[in-house]
Formats: sequence, structure tokens, C-alpha cells
Amino acid sequence: MEPNGLSFLDKVLDLVKEDRAESVPLIRFKHPKELEGILDLDVTEGVTDRQLEQCVRDVLKYGVKTHKATFRNQLFCGTDPYGLAGAWITEACNTSQYTFEVAPVFTLIEQKLLGHILKLFGIPDGDGIFSPGGSIAILYSIVAARYKAFPEIKVKGMRNLPEMIIFTSEDSHYSIKKAAHWLGFGTDSIRIIPTNDDGQILVPQLEAAIQKENDLGRYPLIVNGMAGTTVLGAIDDLIGVADVCQKYGVWLHVDACWGGSLMLSPKYKNKLKGIDRANSISWNPHKMAGAPLQCSVFMVRDKGLLHEANSAAAQYLFQQDKFYDVSYDTGDKSVQCGRKIDAFKLWMMWKARGDVGLSQLADQTMATAQFCMETVAKRPGFKLVSEVLQCPNVCFWYIPSFMRGKDQDEEWWKTMHKITPKIKELLTLNSQLMVAYSPVRQFKNFFRLAFTFHPKVDQEQVLSMLASIEECGETVTMAVL
Repeated sequence: MEPNGLSFLDKVLDLVKEDRAESVPLIRFKHPKELEGILDLDVTEGVTDRQLEQCVRDVLKYGVKTHKATFRNQLFCGTDPYGLAGAWITEACNTSQYTFEVAPVFTLIEQKLLGHILKLFGIPDGDGIFSPGGSIAILYSIVAARYKAFPEIKVKGMRNLPEMIIFTSEDSHYSIKKAAHWLGFGTDSIRIIPTNDDGQILVPQLEAAIQKENDLGRYPLIVNGMAGTTVLGAIDDLIGVADVCQKYGVWLHVDACWGGSLMLSPKYKNKLKGIDRANSISWNPHKMAGAPLQCSVFMVRDKGLLHEANSAAAQYLFQQDKFYDVSYDTGDKSVQCGRKIDAFKLWMMWKARGDVGLSQLADQTMATAQFCMETVAKRPGFKLVSEVLQCPNVCFWYIPSFMRGKDQDEEWWKTMHKITPKIKELLTLNSQLMVAYSPVRQFKNFFRLAFTFHPKVDQEQVLSMLASIEECGETVTMAVL
């Protein structure tokens, strides 16, 4: 008898629960070739449910347990349980968000949630759409800015238009370069503006760069302001940046993919003061807030601009003579056709917890980061990269005993640059901690501990993470570098 898969669903739920047991290690690391030899990945012939169950067990066994507190590797985290429930429902319904007729309830949910989010970010009369992530949101922002400035672009393309320039900080996300390439600007059209040591864009240099492009006859199109850079978690002086953009008539996009979750907190939302002056904003609830991947919001101040810039009026899908109010068909605002109902996952979280519940999670996350930063500042062998906590990112070096008390000259820093990834390797192989490291500008490789809403991390766990770094760090010697 052919398997129909339905009875297998209950088994999968049990397997996932088993995989989340406290005793299951964070990671059983294997190198790619080793893992290829362990897993049965061939799909040429079908297998029984019992064989498939073993395959799933192996997949879970060797996968990274992102729900554990010791997963600090990226800016996403364990999922909010209510969000996970929403994700299961969306997959089971298997519908698309483009028209009201195929997603009536989900369309209303998306519109209601977007309205709430727009009000939260200070642009209540704006518009928005859920997108696959921050990189796609950057594409949306540049397309919107370009269409607003030159609406003929949609029909005639880039020919006969002035050379358009994009401005962004040196600590901004790499997706701005991909967007410039994809949209035909070329990466040479990007102007990189320096930052201070805390990662915030230098506003006077931004203004000087815009003025220079004006003087050269080019068109300053868009400034990409940051509200939570990837590594340091830096938040630009958004008021200062907005003043410059307003003065020169330049579109302001704020990349709040990471730091936007602080807007949920009345206590911390002032860190993003000035974001309400942006022309467009991106926020990824699938990062700090723990919505299941993928869940990203793009917001725009000008209502109707998304539809004008992106619509193609497909007659087989967006007919204007339907039997219901077609203004509820939102798919033509999107660059996608088929679009997942990502809003429902976030709606489930918000419906369960309300504004107050999400605010408490944001406050708790920042309190954990503050404790970590204060501990690092006074713990022997640890050295902070920045002493300013903007988002819940704590960045630091661990200096092994044999490196202390020496002149921190160029050779010393070259050695430290090698020590940080070696400690990371040991932490991963020992399944103690998955933590990110990175260089930034003049700073050599350092650790970034970024805290999130889920799972809850208490002070004891923070101390344990730092102890693991110290333990592995003290095993590093010049001989192993």
C-alpha cells in the first residue's frame, strides 16, 4: 500500500519534541564530507515510513538546535511557541496572500497587523507588505524611491535619467550592494559614509557627500540609515540623518531589521527616535522577536506608492470586475506572485501576548544584554569593543593569559585576530556555545553575543557562556595558531 503521509505527521511532532529535550546537545558537528557519509540523502527510490522516520531522526540529530540558549551564532533565535503554532497552521492551509478570494481571513489579518505596526513606527497613514527578508526590503525601498523621483522609470527604464547615487554607512548590511547590482545602478553608485567607533554614521560626512554629488550633477536618490547594525548593533542618529535628507530632498530608508524590535518597548523605543520621519522602514520580527523564519515587514510612508511602483495588473489574477471589493487584493503591491501568509505567525504571537507581553520580552532581552556587558567590562581577560549598548549586542575580545600584559601593537593584534576564531572552533566542536565573531573596520576579530526574545536567557546562563569562552580560550597557545 502506498504511504499517504498523513499518519506520519503525528510521528514528526513527537520527533521534534524529542529533539528539544534538554539533554540533546547544541550541535554534533561533522565536516561536510563526513556528514554526507552518514546521511541517506538519495531520493531516487521511495522508502517506508519507518525508514523515513530514521532519516528524520538523523536530520534532527545533526542539525543545529537554534532553540537553545547557547545558540548565539546569528541574529535569529529560537521561535516564539505561538509563532511556531502559526507557522504550522499556515503550512497546513497552504494558501497564498495575493488575493482576498483565496486568503480572505489571512488578508484581513495582514491588513490589521500592518495597520498596528505602522502606528507603532509612527507612520499610521502609510502602507506596507510582508516580504521574505531585509534584503528584499532594501530592493523595495530603492524601487519606491526611484519611482517616486522618476515615475517614467516603469515604462522607459533607466535610459535618459541622471546618474542616481545611494548612500549608506560603512557598517550597513551587505544587501545594499546586491540591491544596487540587481536594480541596474551598479555598486559604483554607492557612497560609503564613515562611522564613529560605536558604528553610527557620521552625519556631517553624509551631508558633505550628498552636497558633492549634487555639485557633480548626479542625483542623490536614497540614504540607508541603520537602526541596529549587524555586528555592533549600532543605531544611527536618525534625527540628524532625517534632517539632512529633508534638506536635500533625499529618500530616507531606515534598516531596522534588527533594532526595530525595540519599538515594541516604551522604555527603549526612544533609541530609534526619528524613525517616524523615514520614507520607508524595514523590520524583521524573525530576528530579535523570534517569529519563525521568514517574517519581515516593509513599510512606506506614501500610501498607494507600493501599488503604483510594483503593479503589473495581471488580468487572470487581479481582475477589476470581481464580485467583491478588489481593493482587498494586495498581491499587486508585491514583486512576488505567490506570497506566504507570513503575517499570521506574527499575528499569533501578538494576539497571545499583546503589546504589553511583547514589551516585557524586549525589556527582558535588553536587561540581559546590559548584565552581560557589565560583566564583561569587569571580568579579567575580557575587553569590550564598544561600551555603548544600543541594541542587545555585546561585542568583546577574550584575551588568553599568555597574551596579557604585552604591548598591544600590530603583531599582538594579528595574533588576537587568529585567537578569536580558534576559540569559536573549540566552542563549536565541544558543543558548548555557537557564537559569532567578526572584524569591523580597524577592529580585529571579536565575539558578538546578541540576545533575543527567545529562549529566555538568565544571568546564570550568561555567566556560563562567558565561562565557556574563557575555558576554551585558556587552551589556546601559539603552538595551535
